[in-house]
Amino acid sequence: MPGVLSGKRVVALEVAVAGPFCTSLLGDMGAEVIKIERPGGDLIRSWDSVVRGLSSGYVWVNRNKRSVVLDLKRPGAREVARRLVQHADVFVENYAPGVAESLGLGYEDVRAWNPRLVYCSISGYGREGPYREMKAYDLLVQAETGMMAVTGYPEAPAKVGVPVADLAAGLYGALGIVLALLERERTGQGQFVEVSMFEAMLAWLGYFPYHVWYGGQEPGRVGMRHHYIVPYGPFQAADGKWICFAVASDQDWRRFCEQVIERPDLVGHPDFHTVEKRRQNREVLEPLLEQILRTRDQEEWARRLQAAGLPWGLMRSIGEVLDHPQVLARGLIQEVDSPVGRVKTIASPLRLERNRARYTRVPDLGEDTVPVLRELGFSPEEIRGLQAQGVIWTRPGTEERP
Repeated sequence: MPGVLSGKRVVALEVAVAGPFCTSLLGDMGAEVIKIERPGGDLIRSWDSVVRGLSSGYVWVNRNKRSVVLDLKRPGAREVARRLVQHADVFVENYAPGVAESLGLGYEDVRAWNPRLVYCSISGYGREGPYREMKAYDLLVQAETGMMAVTGYPEAPAKVGVPVADLAAGLYGALGIVLALLERERTGQGQFVEVSMFEAMLAWLGYFPYHVWYGGQEPGRVGMRHHYIVPYGPFQAADGKWICFAVASDQDWRRFCEQVIERPDLVGHPDFHTVEKRRQNREVLEPLLEQILRTRDQEEWARRLQAAGLPWGLMRSIGEVLDHPQVLARGLIQEVDSPVGRVKTIASPLRLERNRARYTRVPDLGEDTVPVLRELGFSPEEIRGLQAQGVIWTRPGTEERP
């Protein structure tokens, strides 16, 4: 069946991860995404060449898109941009604040061309405030928002391994766009949607701000443990492998002591008998449990935890995850076309009963420039003129010929 966003056209002035991730979610759900790339292409194309010569990052967040290379700094580009916007439902940009405006593609500019347009701007810190002009990379935003203050070990901070600030902003951007499209069904009017990486990460700080506001406590870093639940995390077994589990309630603590580690004497121990006591005395409890858990292999602990009905999991490498039985059972690895043939991709986690995600193509640089311009009504002569002026660039073999 057609995707839930089939018939919606998205024009994306995007770069790196946050914007492309946002529009890839829309593309998965059926939207036509036209990606405007600068001459030379999105900078993420050059980050590596591991996918048979293609960048892993580009393949990851640019499936289901069409690539148009347009030099927006040249005078003739404005008419191309105008027609793109006039035929679009959504415009997404994630350049630094002010860049889209300097190119004549700010919200006020494009709203005059298409009042029904939903315009989404994704930036590092937002359009106002003292940090408006600050360059924003995922690492910097994780640091500025305090995410790194609670990630890592007491002696050293760490960042989340994937660009979580970009991903959070992209998710909020996609949600905002869908909500604005829903509102447009009622009003007939588009609107401006703004998302910043900084605010997305701030919203993901979870329960930590409350401990500062009402407890006067800076949470700090606890490595692979939980700030408030003890025991929680990976523990090394006798065979050197790791078993992960969580004991989140006093009832679970009883089952853990009696059925898993066979230490019923710890159930009512005055230092460990409540969630709060276990947290207060974690410096004593965690080393004790580490010692106990090194007495049996990972498989035995997994069997005992399962029998006790407690939550558990194995610490897996990325390679092991890709062969995970749940991945195989749910069909979570798909394939898409690309300039180097069929390549693997992780399936969308969105599962709608009647509208499944689609997996089409990762575009080559500029491969859709001429087809898109034809669809916008440009004549062959106009297209050749734009090529000659350097306004557009096409993949060799796809240019407009006399």
